[in-house]
Amino acid sequence: MNTLITSAILMALVFSGPYPCLTAPLHQSDDDSFDLDNYDLNSVTDWDNPEANLYGDTYDYEDLDQEIEVETEAASVERLGSRAKVNQHDEKVTLPTLDFKGSGLFGLETGLGMPTCLLCVCIGGSVYCDDTGLKEIPPLPKDTRHFYGRFNSIRHIKNTDFRNLGKLQSIDLTGNQISEMDEDVFGSLEQLRDLLLAENNLQALPELPVTLTHIDLRNNRLDSQGIHSESFKDMSQLEFLYLSNNNLDYIPTPLPLSLRVLHLQGNNIQSLHEDTFCDSHDRYFIRRNLEDIRLDDNPLNMNWFPRAYACLPRLPVGSR
Repeated sequence: MNTLITSAILMALVFSGPYPCLTAPLHQSDDDSFDLDNYDLNSVTDWDNPEANLYGDTYDYEDLDQEIEVETEAASVERLGSRAKVNQHDEKVTLPTLDFKGSGLFGLETGLGMPTCLLCVCIGGSVYCDDTGLKEIPPLPKDTRHFYGRFNSIRHIKNTDFRNLGKLQSIDLTGNQISEMDEDVFGSLEQLRDLLLAENNLQALPELPVTLTHIDLRNNRLDSQGIHSESFKDMSQLEFLYLSNNNLDYIPTPLPLSLRVLHLQGNNIQSLHEDTFCDSHDRYFIRRNLEDIRLDDNPLNMNWFPRAYACLPRLPVGSR
């Protein structure tokens, strides 16, 4: 009997371990302990079937799969934009609008549907519209002083084209197709100095401002009947007059004393008058300023009219 009791006590000590106080607490679940009886140390892991673990349980890896969405840049911008809209203030900001049809920096719209100073270049009172396909003079800003409309397709200059442009000092329309000009087209231009209309189809001239200092009418179709009588007489500041390669029959006189250069080559001039350059009533008269006269390529023999240029400081260029 004593032997049985002693054996039972020894068995209890063996199973409880050498430190009974470190044994698992009584409330620990059986799921946390290992099943040593069923544990197979000789088992081989099936790597072809990793879903099966050593304990016979399987995991459903499909439950762990997650879709990874790649957000495009456009979507990101759209998302940020939507956030920005939420944070926007209710206050509206009104931006200023440009009125191209009113007066000012941009001027009115041209026939091409564009404001003048967008179609052309406007810099410090100068408007450059060279080679822009213009068929008429565009509306110009009121402060325009110099207008350049060279090498376009302008045919007609109307008396309204330069209205209200009192500051205009020069007009350059070289290389167009101008064949017609209204009579009053330059009437309001009290400060006009330079008028350049070379290489056009002009047959007649309107009334010209007496303020002009430089007139260029080369390579047109002007005849003597197309120039007003005494058209240049009162131009007391005129220095340069270019009338070469036209259809003139005679030199338009009288010429102002301020004239320095007169080019008439390539016309149909056949004779000279004694008072063309000089004053027949004043034998001591000398025209000192006029030093450059071109009369070559005309049916004119200079030797026949010696008194016509006796008052000049330099002989005209022409055939003798």
